[in-house]
Amino acid sequence: MKTQVKALVVGGGAVGTSIAYHLGKRGWETMLIERDELTSGSTWHAAGLLPLFNMSYATTHIHKYSVDFYKSLEEETGLNAGFAVVGNLRMAQTEERMDEYRLYASTAETCGVPYVFMSPDEIKAKWPLIRTEDLKGALYHHTDGYINPADVTMAMAKGARQLGVSIERKWQADGFHWTGSHWEVTCTKMMEKGGNLVPSDEQIVITAEHVVTASGNHAQRTAKMLGIKIPAIPVEHQFVVLEQDPALVAYRAEGNPEHPVIRDADAQSYVREERGGWILGVYEKEAPARFEHGVPESFRADLFPLALERIEEQYMAMIHRVPSCEESGLKDDFNGPICYTPDGNPLVGPAPGLRNMWLAEGFSFGITAAGGTGYYMAQMMVDGEAEIDMASLDPKRYGNWMTTEFAMRKNEECYDHVYVLHHPDEERPAARPLRTAPAYDRQKARGAQFGWVNGWERPNYFGPLNAPEDFDEKSRSFRRGAWWQYAVEEARAIREGVGLVDATAFTKHIVKGPGATAFLDWFTCNKLPRVGRINLTYALTAHGTTRTEYTIVRLSEQEYYLVSAGAWSAYDQDYLKKAIEDKEADFGRIELQDVTTQWGVFALAGPKARDVLRDVINDPDPATALSNKRFPWLSARQIELGMCPVNAIRVAYTGELGWELHHPMEMQNYLFDLLEKAGEKHGMKLVGARAQNWLRQEKSYRAFGTELGRDATPLEADLPRFVDLSKEFHGKAAMEALGVRVKCCTLLIDGPEDADPWGREALYHGETRVGRLTSGGYSVHFEKSIGMGYLPPELAVPGTKLQVKMQDRLWDCEVVQDSPYDPSNATIRMDG
Repeated sequence: MKTQVKALVVGGGAVGTSIAYHLGKRGWETMLIERDELTSGSTWHAAGLLPLFNMSYATTHIHKYSVDFYKSLEEETGLNAGFAVVGNLRMAQTEERMDEYRLYASTAETCGVPYVFMSPDEIKAKWPLIRTEDLKGALYHHTDGYINPADVTMAMAKGARQLGVSIERKWQADGFHWTGSHWEVTCTKMMEKGGNLVPSDEQIVITAEHVVTASGNHAQRTAKMLGIKIPAIPVEHQFVVLEQDPALVAYRAEGNPEHPVIRDADAQSYVREERGGWILGVYEKEAPARFEHGVPESFRADLFPLALERIEEQYMAMIHRVPSCEESGLKDDFNGPICYTPDGNPLVGPAPGLRNMWLAEGFSFGITAAGGTGYYMAQMMVDGEAEIDMASLDPKRYGNWMTTEFAMRKNEECYDHVYVLHHPDEERPAARPLRTAPAYDRQKARGAQFGWVNGWERPNYFGPLNAPEDFDEKSRSFRRGAWWQYAVEEARAIREGVGLVDATAFTKHIVKGPGATAFLDWFTCNKLPRVGRINLTYALTAHGTTRTEYTIVRLSEQEYYLVSAGAWSAYDQDYLKKAIEDKEADFGRIELQDVTTQWGVFALAGPKARDVLRDVINDPDPATALSNKRFPWLSARQIELGMCPVNAIRVAYTGELGWELHHPMEMQNYLFDLLEKAGEKHGMKLVGARAQNWLRQEKSYRAFGTELGRDATPLEADLPRFVDLSKEFHGKAAMEALGVRVKCCTLLIDGPEDADPWGREALYHGETRVGRLTSGGYSVHFEKSIGMGYLPPELAVPGTKLQVKMQDRLWDCEVVQDSPYDPSNATIRMDG
């Protein structure tokens, strides 16, 4: 057994085996260890379905790669992976469900996933055993199906061995130690004793430059050994196997092909054929989380007792959908642990705070994701970045505020939400409110309907006063929900008067010390601002793509205040911290402080913003305190508003005259009351994140996580004015080598009267798909839909006529100039 390798993979399920295979294919000397037998975790009792569709761009790519990859394994390894390409039929009982599928389909198009829509009559004609009179239609893709989880894992394992990967069973990782250059992993030989698996006295230490954990249900044990938090906790999942259905047997005896996987989302279940009978799998309410503190040593390839009372409703729905199965008896049952995360997406990427430690945890659809995860994980490890932006799956999307109870409650919610309608404006209620700024209660009393960002409660919009508790839930839609009119009013308030936005969730860091200026000059691509000024800039990856967007305020010669996206606090801090550690010897001592929870932020914007502030500012000459001469655009000043000290920044994400008011968190309620009272005579309106998102698109302001990410450079985002090519900075050479492969642009859309794009839609030039939207919404200024997206450079020019796919139709759109609203920035620079 080897004791020194380039990469060590811990966990021998489908995910771990795929990662080992793909690392081997890239030429890395790799070893995989498994504490029991391959597939002995959730892999062995998985139903093996391969659901391609997902609203996540990254996850859809991962699933698509898996499906394509699995079809090639037999030719490479000689082992049949058991892939039954029978298709996948997603049925809809309501028009709203069809709207969901139309949005799914447009996302799928951007990733090259084929599909067709089917009517109830077409379904019945092709599969007569399915009851269809209560259906509105279905989404069908023929390249999908199901696979034998054990067979595909063994095929990947054989392929890995052929590539030189060592696979060792009955070895458990019991400790991880980072030496500064490599990992030392203490491993214990496991042995059988009385039907249990117990540690022996035999131990070895494996030295590895890189370690990947794919420990599945054992993620909590892994987290404790690494000293980090991993919100991957299993939830019970049940499926039952029925005896043969005579009608099905007769149907197949007539030479008919196997049924597709039948997904009745409105009945929270899936059904597929199994040797003349059926398998029913459910995603029911009240399925409990398990093993929140770790898997018992006695639990191996075991199951939980079946809880048939929980799935009675879904069982009856199956009989309704496939009436011929009513007389089929129960042949077998499974109730096993399936790992979940709070948002349902896996945790794939570098571990927080650690070097060369990679996580591949929390796979609720592990068989579907295994192949693609191995492929893209190998790219991240070997090349430094994947070819797609994997930030949405990064383990650091949850910070240290995350607790075991939070993960349990959110994972249970995620499980029972698998088949609910996933509106793009969806907000899930479990474990909320949790992180609240002081003004939360005041805003709630004024009609705020909150969204969730990195645990923070942030107003999405302000609805009617005394709205019922379920107002926001009932307002959601795949089209223009009931909230839309409120967002329109808020957006108009900022364009025509003045609005106040709570931006407290922003991530905020202080970087200071003798080496701060030299470090940040290398770390970011734009010129650093002068003292008292601000600049927008980007930190790049080693590949030259965009890693983080920062607004940098220079407080003194060697002290800076960095503001970045609220959803990415731990993600940004980890990158900053590691970069500082790497470069401190070159630049000198640098201090990093996360001050996110110390400072609240209100953004005041609109033509009357100066009037509101002038009424409350404590200054010897209030009339000129906020003028262009004393407080110019893109500058920062310490001011006093009443009794509250404020670090004010003259900038506005909405593209209007405005200021960000960074204030001590403990004074937020005082400042809120002060501004609200002052704003009354000016008609100030409270404004939520949805209106702000529309307004920033009218200004072509790119957002991190949509337009900005690790798959495009700042030059491809068409932001050359924020890139100083006269200096050297991290990622510069790689950015220049990539060139401009695609280009970001803004489009005005002549779409349907009752819907706007969400930023997941395909763009067409004639019959050819040429790009995709990354953001979408409504423009109150142009009174039509608006979006931002990426196109080939030759098409990303004003005046180009295109079409966007919405609701399974193509709608005319046109590329417009950058910042179509106020392109000269006259309103932002307005004096007074």
